[in-house]
Amino acid sequence: MRGAGPVRGGFGLVGPRRERHVVPAADLDALGLPVSDDGVVIGVDAGGRPAVLGVNRPVPYEVTLIGGLWTAQVLALRTASTGTRIAVETGRAPVWSALAGAVGGGQRCVTLHDVGRVPPQGASAGSPVLVVRDCGMRPPRGRVAAGPWQSVLTLLPYLSPAAPRLLRDSALVGVQRVSPEEAERVGALMRLPGPAVDSLPTLGDGVTLWCTHRDRTFVRTEGTETETGLLGAARRID
Repeated sequence: MRGAGPVRGGFGLVGPRRERHVVPAADLDALGLPVSDDGVVIGVDAGGRPAVLGVNRPVPYEVTLIGGLWTAQVLALRTASTGTRIAVETGRAPVWSALAGAVGGGQRCVTLHDVGRVPPQGASAGSPVLVVRDCGMRPPRGRVAAGPWQSVLTLLPYLSPAAPRLLRDSALVGVQRVSPEEAERVGALMRLPGPAVDSLPTLGDGVTLWCTHRDRTFVRTEGTETETGLLGAARRID
């Protein structure tokens, strides 16, 4: 994996594990550090450090993942383990059924909904929600949008006509292995440097380039024993 330093906007070690740093006051506007311990460890970066994604936020937060179902499901599992409710909007409920049944010990922590049929979730600071939109190549505009304490993760199996809009509106974008042509298009949309674009067609299963328009890092996600038993090994193609 190759990276260009840690991504701001949600990545990095959780607060208490950081050493104390002092920066000039003039540099404070350039910082985008996590504001609390809340976050989900989604893998390790190129330096072997934990990559932490802060999903639960008091402001709307949208994420687009151009990648495989396995990674989206691992993110959902790990987010659910923090006490977040997961609402999955999908046209292929059977592939989510095992995950929904395995989480929560009988509590409905993960609910499945047909495309366009997600009801209001009543998200709050005490009961945050992640809406996972697994709606194929052309997902319709969501009936339930991102809001305070309700983040939205949209899964695209490949680059599609909907991608430019989704990438433009997303605070964070994840890209897994794509074709060279798709890599060039993603690179243009996300302003990626040449080496990052060249890497996208060669990424291994479970490796994701997480990026904003300013920052990027490659993250390797490996399933735990429990996750592998439920979802199988990491894979890009479903």
